[in-house]
Amino acid sequence: MKVYNHIDEFKQIKNAVVTIGTFDGVHIGHQKIISRLQEVARQKGGETVILTFFPHPRMILHPDDLNIKLISTMEEKAERLDNLGIDHLIITPFTRDFSNLSPQEYIREVLVKKIGTTQIIIGYDHRFGKDRSGGLKELQHYSSELGYEVEEIPEQDIDDVAISSTKIRNAILSGDVKTAESFLGYPFHLTGKVIKGDQIGRKLGYPTANLFIEESYKLIPSDGIYAVSVDFRNGETKLKSAKGMTYIGHRPTINGMSRNIEVNIFDFTEDIYGQTIRINFLEYMRGDEKFNSLEELKEQLGLDEVKARGILFP
Repeated sequence: MKVYNHIDEFKQIKNAVVTIGTFDGVHIGHQKIISRLQEVARQKGGETVILTFFPHPRMILHPDDLNIKLISTMEEKAERLDNLGIDHLIITPFTRDFSNLSPQEYIREVLVKKIGTTQIIIGYDHRFGKDRSGGLKELQHYSSELGYEVEEIPEQDIDDVAISSTKIRNAILSGDVKTAESFLGYPFHLTGKVIKGDQIGRKLGYPTANLFIEESYKLIPSDGIYAVSVDFRNGETKLKSAKGMTYIGHRPTINGMSRNIEVNIFDFTEDIYGQTIRINFLEYMRGDEKFNSLEELKEQLGLDEVKARGILFP
């Protein structure tokens, strides 16, 4: 997949079959649009193009809203689209000026002049242009004049159970990672660098890798203990996988102040400080708790390990 970090980097191609959207999470509803995009491209002998935006439009239009969190980082989204077989990904900066384009300007200047679109595939609820005033009607209105075709994917074809990125976010925030996985089509994950902690877990016999996530907008699941798998990565290459349990919370037993993400990797002794790992959330086990002593905490961790191994090694 070719990636362009601005629409100006893209050179027109023959028979560009295009879809547009933020595609947060690239969930199974998005995947149905992408599947149709690829089918049409094959029929036309063309190539698939996805136009997406970064920062997310809500971050620009509502800059004071610090609660905006996304299912996937831009890097995770690009990796997912690459795995699905997209030919071209255009990541264009979303700015105030861009948001003020009228639907007509958006269609003429972006979709036709910049990309050279021959067919557009959109979801039933896609909106664009100033104040989100453009949609299927506007795309159809200019299609004959500007020489492209439009196809809308009906709601029932995208999602029989009303999947939306919002529903997935809410599931993750409540710890319901199994429901999130059923909507995404893959486990929700966090990707970050392993940093040094205070090594209390090591003293308890449960050493943990502390995860630092650079992207402040990345959605974090609710506090608690999760059964997980862990991918060790070198750039885009997954080196190997392991299994374990992840803790998210403020460590109330030791009066922790900051929110931590720590993973205890089963049967693992390697030094991975500074490495990038991916934690795949498979099942929520329990909420965060305050214990009367470190001994009580250690006892509970033993029970957590037994439960996690039962989930991960059935």
